[in-house]
Amino acid sequence: MLVGGGLGTIIIAAIVFFLGGDPSAILSSGASSGPQTEQRDLTQEELGIREFVRMLTKENEKTWANVFSQNGIQFHPAKVVLFESATSSGCGTAQSEMGPFYCPNDETIYMDMIFFNELQSKFGAKVGQFTVAYVLGHEYGHHIQNLLGTLGKIDQLRQSGRYSETDMNRVSVANELQADFYAGVWAKQTDSREKILEPGDIQEAMSAAAAVGDDNIQKRAQGYVNQESFTHGSSAQREEWFMKGYNTGDIRQGDTFDALLK
Repeated sequence: MLVGGGLGTIIIAAIVFFLGGDPSAILSSGASSGPQTEQRDLTQEELGIREFVRMLTKENEKTWANVFSQNGIQFHPAKVVLFESATSSGCGTAQSEMGPFYCPNDETIYMDMIFFNELQSKFGAKVGQFTVAYVLGHEYGHHIQNLLGTLGKIDQLRQSGRYSETDMNRVSVANELQADFYAGVWAKQTDSREKILEPGDIQEAMSAAAAVGDDNIQKRAQGYVNQESFTHGSSAQREEWFMKGYNTGDIRQGDTFDALLK
């Protein structure tokens, strides 16, 4: 499983239960920190990007280790891999056209930096350093969901075959918006500790969140919007949940499933 009409009572109850985050589901195996790259000589610009992503990775690790510790839950970091065009992952071949994604099988975030050029040229985002921070924060949010057992429970729902494609699309939207929320929590918690934010950083994150909204992508690709086919949420929803995470800084406020699936 790669990560980046009404629902019945059963699925709603299941999702609410899943959000409890069973500590017994936490994985305990270690993972190396810092981004990895394919073996070739890097340009000075690529070296700079690698160092910036390494710094962001460390800040994600520090922040989430603190949050988990405060809630009595065990934490271990995700791995981050930077690649060019294509590479192998625990979820199959990673390719540029897939965009950044998290693979729960190997607990690794895969990022092809070509994506950031496309974010600006194809989807109209204002791309700067905090755009990279937002995208990594979102993918790290999926790692947090994996540690809390949320991704596994969603996969069980998908494999059960009991729910329609529309139902599972709504679950997917809730899943992605929660990752946006966690990115906002990370930004708030990290800035409170390190004072990393500069004027315009949050606006950059909002621009990136809006750019990858399903409605914006569909309008640009096909000229119209089909809300039932949304899998990541609208631009407004993605901005809203990132800002809720940033404004509250509280992981307990991120119940996107209850908000969308009532």
